[in-house]
Amino acid sequence: MPLFTPYTEAISAINKFQQSGIPYIFILDFSKTHGFCSALQELNSEQILYHIGITEPRPLPFPLDFRINPMTRPEYKNQFDHVMNEIQEGNTYLTNLTVSTPIICNLDLLQLYQYSSAKYKLWIRDEFTVFSPECFIRIKNNEIFTYPMKGTLPADQPDAENILREDTKEDAEHYTIIDLLRNDLNMVSNQVQVSKFKQIERIQTHKGPLLQMSSEIKGKIKDPFKSNFGNLLDLLLPAGSITGAPKKSTVEIIQRYEKHQRGFYTGIFGVGNGDELESAVMIRYIEKKGNQLIFKSGGGITSDSDLNIEYQEFINKVYVPIF
Repeated sequence: MPLFTPYTEAISAINKFQQSGIPYIFILDFSKTHGFCSALQELNSEQILYHIGITEPRPLPFPLDFRINPMTRPEYKNQFDHVMNEIQEGNTYLTNLTVSTPIICNLDLLQLYQYSSAKYKLWIRDEFTVFSPECFIRIKNNEIFTYPMKGTLPADQPDAENILREDTKEDAEHYTIIDLLRNDLNMVSNQVQVSKFKQIERIQTHKGPLLQMSSEIKGKIKDPFKSNFGNLLDLLLPAGSITGAPKKSTVEIIQRYEKHQRGFYTGIFGVGNGDELESAVMIRYIEKKGNQLIFKSGGGITSDSDLNIEYQEFINKVYVPIF
């Protein structure tokens, strides 16, 4: 991957650009192995495209062909059972288990980027594209904000919003991630608080609308990190919302039982300058392997998880926000 550098070099570049006030873009992978950081004015648009902010739907000029070949329920059950055993042994109480799903689509990576509607979009030539709904952290006026997104349900179910808010398993998962991310923010900020709780957002997809639940946590950045956003990001990664809790042991469980390498999936990307930073968790992610497109998705497993529900959730998340 010649485009990318060692992760530590990318972290240093973030600090450098921030301290000089030069606007920059950064991309960091899940395992903290590889990264990328460049001044925005030097970005090669033939290699990388990005967009941050609400995008208006762009109608396809032809019908979308999007088919998936998900792993079988018994294959998923094997991984699910391993995670449940780890929960029973007390090694984790929330694990975000992810899988790879081969897809057939009549759009290439660039077209998927161009026609998708999402808050955070990224395209890397011949590598992957992302259309993420989830903010990682936002920094403004020396305050830091994060927005854990936990809880997904098809919006066309009767009384879907109340069902999502009151679901015991989703509720436990949401509280767990809020607690984890409050602790994470305490490493880099003071006066940490949950400022918005269990907000419901509607996301349009080619398969119909989904509801997703998120909260807002914020704090005031500690002095050592005000001019070192790279160091701040390094302390917070990998993102708690796509690992689980406790983070260290859960990452080890993920590495042991997931059948794929996450790579840049569930890493982060974003833009910054001397004072502000906006970033996203790289979920809703399609990568290219030879001539095959692979969609990576997953969900949080807790002691209350049901195999059939979790199996369906990772399939529900294999979508494109094209409509």
